[in-house]
Amino acid sequence: MTSQQGADILLAAYKAEVDFRQREFKDDAETRNNIGRLANFLCGGGSKFGVMMCGLCGNGKTTLLYALQAAINYLSDARVLPNDGLRIVDAKDVAQYAKDAKHFDVLRSATLLAIEDMGREPTEVLDFGNVLNPVTDLLEFRYNRQLFTVITTNLTAGQVSTKYGKRVADRFNEMLDVIVFENKSYRK
Repeated sequence: MTSQQGADILLAAYKAEVDFRQREFKDDAETRNNIGRLANFLCGGGSKFGVMMCGLCGNGKTTLLYALQAAINYLSDARVLPNDGLRIVDAKDVAQYAKDAKHFDVLRSATLLAIEDMGREPTEVLDFGNVLNPVTDLLEFRYNRQLFTVITTNLTAGQVSTKYGKRVADRFNEMLDVIVFENKSYRK
């Protein structure tokens, strides 16, 4: 599949997601650029094994994430992609999964995983006196196995380093292609 074909599929899925949210699609250059960059990455335009979409609130990161999920599921159903689809988990829910080793292992081993709104969750969680670092542990596991990971966040690079440490931030540099959403909020 070419990057243009991928962008066309993502754009159609994005428009459908906007419609599902009962909003009006705004066909602006920034949205098309973000879709194009994601399509280019997905169609082999990068050497990394994940994507981080970051920027201010309300500028389309989550919408594009759900459009990506719909596109991957469509291509999987059409047997273009052999997988079980993209699993999306809210960062705050990762902390709950971490308290159950079996469920956490299933989550962190998913072939395609997206972490929505990374940075909202507590960095540390207590579980019967044990200190867990759920998102950090999840990301390090996926880094070590080079599993495809998508992240959405409102954090800047400096804030990622402060919250998760320089080790995780450094691994992100190797692991993730970063798409910065610079447009203003679509929310009124």
